[in-house]
Amino acid sequence: MTNFLVVTAMGVDRPGLVSKLARLASDCDCDIVDSRMALFGNEFTLIMMLSGSWASITKIESMLPSLSVELELMTVMKRTSKHTPQNYISRLEVRFTGKDQRGTMKRITQFLADRSLDLAAVRSYSEELPDGEQTQNVSLTINIPEKVELEKLEQSIYQLAQEMALDCTIKRMQGATASDRG
Repeated sequence: MTNFLVVTAMGVDRPGLVSKLARLASDCDCDIVDSRMALFGNEFTLIMMLSGSWASITKIESMLPSLSVELELMTVMKRTSKHTPQNYISRLEVRFTGKDQRGTMKRITQFLADRSLDLAAVRSYSEELPDGEQTQNVSLTINIPEKVELEKLEQSIYQLAQEMALDCTIKRMQGATASDRG
């Protein structure tokens, strides 16, 4: 039986961190099923899902803490199970851009939660324009179940963007499944 472990690691960015974590997974006979890495300021952040036998997962659970200390990383591990993908009729890629303002993510994510929509991916960042003004960029991938009227949802998203004084673009993608998350 295959077992699964989600590992999150965070620390000051420096060369070789991903390599050492990948080597540990390999040395423990675990496969990296999925992974994401990002830099936030000077902080390296990695999330990866590992699979392996019970003994392999137990081995990495016992070895990761000492490697974390050596690499000066904060790590969290949690056993999980294989994700069962749901079928969705569509997927929307939505992008909001405009003047940076407090509460944008709160308002957008509440909008999605109120409609019980599956948020598959999100990326948010701000950047400074040459004139010194801060702009905001929020990109979302939303999985759409059958019960949702797509055209009505799109109109509601555009209305939300207008209320927040943000530009909005929506791109439709057909036949998505939750396993397509990226």
